[in-house]
Amino acid sequence: MKRWLPFEWIAAVRFLLDGKLQTLFIIVGISIGVGVIVFMSAMLTGLQANFIKRALTSQAQIQILPPDQLARPQRLGAPDIEDAIIQRPSQRLVSIDQWQKIIKQLEAMPEISVVAPTVAGSALAKRGDANRAITLNGVEPDTYFNVVHVPEYIVEGQPRLLSDDILVGIELAKDLGANLGDKLNITTSAGGSRILTIIGVLDFGNKGANSRSTFVSLRTAQSLLGMLGGVTTLDLSVKDIYAAEDLAQHIQSSNDVIADSWIKTNAQFFTAIYAQNLTNMVIRIFVGLSVAFGIAAVLVVSVIQRSRDIGILRAMGTSRGQIMRLFLLQGGVLGFFGSIIGSALGAFALVYWHSAARQTDGSELFPLVIEYQLFFSTAVLATFTGLMAAMAPALRAAKLDPVVAIRG
Repeated sequence: MKRWLPFEWIAAVRFLLDGKLQTLFIIVGISIGVGVIVFMSAMLTGLQANFIKRALTSQAQIQILPPDQLARPQRLGAPDIEDAIIQRPSQRLVSIDQWQKIIKQLEAMPEISVVAPTVAGSALAKRGDANRAITLNGVEPDTYFNVVHVPEYIVEGQPRLLSDDILVGIELAKDLGANLGDKLNITTSAGGSRILTIIGVLDFGNKGANSRSTFVSLRTAQSLLGMLGGVTTLDLSVKDIYAAEDLAQHIQSSNDVIADSWIKTNAQFFTAIYAQNLTNMVIRIFVGLSVAFGIAAVLVVSVIQRSRDIGILRAMGTSRGQIMRLFLLQGGVLGFFGSIIGSALGAFALVYWHSAARQTDGSELFPLVIEYQLFFSTAVLATFTGLMAAMAPALRAAKLDPVVAIRG
């Protein structure tokens, strides 16, 4: 079968097999470098996917709010009157103007999948002598639970919201000494008061949210907060989560509302992601450079050691191009086999770390995300690095004078 192989392949494999120890060491080095790249890239992808999943299931991807209330001076344009100091007024709980019309406009947009009207305001929850300030969220379960996946956070009870039902955070239930089925007296500054039954207990994984968040039916919240027929927010779910900010700006420019996307409200996360990606890229560059210099060093030594063999090959009629391709093939073969072994090592380390690293509650630290594209791109990159690292030794070998090389 060798007779069907080009001369460069036969000679490259022979040279690699003759220097078995050198070949072994460089393949091990490449494998470790590739393994580090695969492990870090896959783990970072899993961590990012985990956060995005948590962020998108616990908040709206776009939230539409009424515009800020501004104070205006009583007189304008009088030259003899000194300008008054305009203080920002306190923001009252107001409804989005013509929210039904806005919902129809939003539902007609192909980029938006779900629109959920909600009412949110402050209230006081009382049980016996205990009382706590809460955030009262009035929602329609059929639509809102498709935007914020509240049922996924239920630890006790059921995600049902009839007129006298209430879902409470687990910390709030502890503070009030309440259990499933207990009654809470909910009062608001608007004068609303109602006795509601705890139908479910939630755990958002955040103590602040667990100690304040409550959910009731939309009509119940409207009645308690004095917002009959009105809504304070429109929560949206979009088809392309990464286009949420552009879509929010478009909605805000087209209507007299404020539109906040999940990208804007999680700006610190994206800053951290950028820093992580930058760090990962720097590590990749330095690992790649170390691999490249390792391959180049081994091949330079190989050129020096095999100068006489190269001279004999040149004297027998082997062209400079064939000699050059011979050493380029050695670099490519080293990079390719090193990438295959390194990818396997990185995948094994990732699977092991995924099973060993756990959060305090025993759940997984990050989802196991294995993208075959990562292994393919890493193999291509490592092979290309091997070829580039072999370029200088290959040029040196091709320039050797056969007479000088044979004489030593």
